[in-house]
Amino acid sequence: METLIDFQTSLSEFSEKFDELAGRYDHTVQHSSELEALIDDYSTFITDKQNEQIWKQLAQEESGSMHQLVHDLRDKSARCVAVMEKYRALKLQDGDVEIADYFRNIEECIEKEFGGFHVTSDSKVLLVGSGSFPMTPLFIAKRTGAEVVGIDIDAEAITLGQQVVEKLGAGLNIRLEQTLVQDLAFTRKATHIIFSSTVANKYDLLDQLHALTNADVVVAMRYGNQLKSLFNYPMRETNSSKWKMVDNILRPDDVFDIALYQKA
Repeated sequence: METLIDFQTSLSEFSEKFDELAGRYDHTVQHSSELEALIDDYSTFITDKQNEQIWKQLAQEESGSMHQLVHDLRDKSARCVAVMEKYRALKLQDGDVEIADYFRNIEECIEKEFGGFHVTSDSKVLLVGSGSFPMTPLFIAKRTGAEVVGIDIDAEAITLGQQVVEKLGAGLNIRLEQTLVQDLAFTRKATHIIFSSTVANKYDLLDQLHALTNADVVVAMRYGNQLKSLFNYPMRETNSSKWKMVDNILRPDDVFDIALYQKA
């Protein structure tokens, strides 16, 4: 029972630290090292095999306060990841290209994003939730030559992201826009769509995308269930008349897993 109590205490402490460090963001890199260390610690916590067993014990308890804590941690960690990407983009402007452990983990995930549904130079890839440091567009465009569009609702993220692309992806076919999927003409041409795991309404958007996309589009939904749901919005059931899951890429050592969908 002591380990379970320790686990819950750790969650509460992470929640408090996320609040504190997110609130310190002032559009400079002044507090970046503290937040990067916290996110790296949280990533390690989420992928710790011993914590999986404790999580299973906790999941059996019907606790309203615990349910709220999990929901809060998901929202707060997503906010802090967005802030950390801003720090990384700002550091790049100053010539600092140091990569935190969290980003290394994400970059390893991108490598096998679409499983057998390969991206080629003829592909048109849309990323929903591109953030301030658009690693996925840069990685895909650099590796494949595909046309990539990233969208985000955060104006500062788009501005910083464009600066990152100009510095690291000059000449690559990448475009970033502050817009919604339903307002983007590229959505209808996309062959591959990726949802960031920190997009809260991604399954609602997937439902909308059925009418907005071509018949052969492949959607990669980054998600986290069970322990990983502390850091990612989890998988949801889809309308079986619209979407079918064609692959589920489980990555035990990574912070999120990937569900692939095609039209039913």
